[in-house]
Amino acid sequence: MGAVVTPPAGPSASGRRGRRVLPGFNLTLGLTLFYLGLLVLLPLSALFIKSFALTWPQFVTAVSSPRVLAAYRVTFGSSLIAAVINLVFGLLVAWVLVRYRFPGKRILDALVDLPFALPTAVAGISLAALLGPNGWIGQHLVPLGIKLAYTPAGIVVALTFIGLPFVVRTVQPVLEDAEKELEEAAASLGATPFQIFRKVILPSIAPALLTGFAMAFARAVGEYGSVVFIAGNMPMVSEITPLLILVKLEQFDYAGAAALASVLLATSFLLLLAINGLQFWQRRLLGGRP
Repeated sequence: MGAVVTPPAGPSASGRRGRRVLPGFNLTLGLTLFYLGLLVLLPLSALFIKSFALTWPQFVTAVSSPRVLAAYRVTFGSSLIAAVINLVFGLLVAWVLVRYRFPGKRILDALVDLPFALPTAVAGISLAALLGPNGWIGQHLVPLGIKLAYTPAGIVVALTFIGLPFVVRTVQPVLEDAEKELEEAAASLGATPFQIFRKVILPSIAPALLTGFAMAFARAVGEYGSVVFIAGNMPMVSEITPLLILVKLEQFDYAGAAALASVLLATSFLLLLAINGLQFWQRRLLGGRP
């Protein structure tokens, strides 16, 4: 009888499972918390601690004076209008990029990301030169009684410009993954194009659409560079909250600036929670794991 040769024992399954590319959970979690604490939590904590230098009545006065309330109205009102505009036209741009083929499509797709790459100050100067009274477009609008630069309308234009990519890039992949068989089935049953869009397409992209809307709104609330050059910066008229924070810093009112910044920070945090909730809803709607 021949001898049975036993192959050399390879690494056990438990040994293979024990190998990790990154360190163990405890060390990795510790490094993660240290990194986030150093770069995120520490500066934000310093901001809130600085605002604690004010008493509660002083804090309320600092964040609710007439000039501050006017800046809130300009900031949040313009951001909301810009986000609504991007909600509509961002969906339109995403639809065209996904559903149609045409010459220059890749160029148009690349242009959508331009506000991401362009410095905000450059965007503001460009918009001011374009829409100003002597600009290429502004000089033709002034005789018609339309003034965009140095008005709240100019702020909306700037915020629309920087917020469009958030809606397009959020909705575009969802449209690409949409099941066209459902649309074909609805069409075969006699549904009109509008009914197909309203009852088949819109429910599937609604979470992504709302997420893009929230992201565009959150981005617009904290925008400074592209707005300051075209806003006019008139107190009670076209002054945004980030600019008012800078004004308080120039006046050495650090506690007041920190108080205003804490209000914007709290608003951004609530918006991020809303975005996470919308993304959770989207995953549940698409059948993915939460």
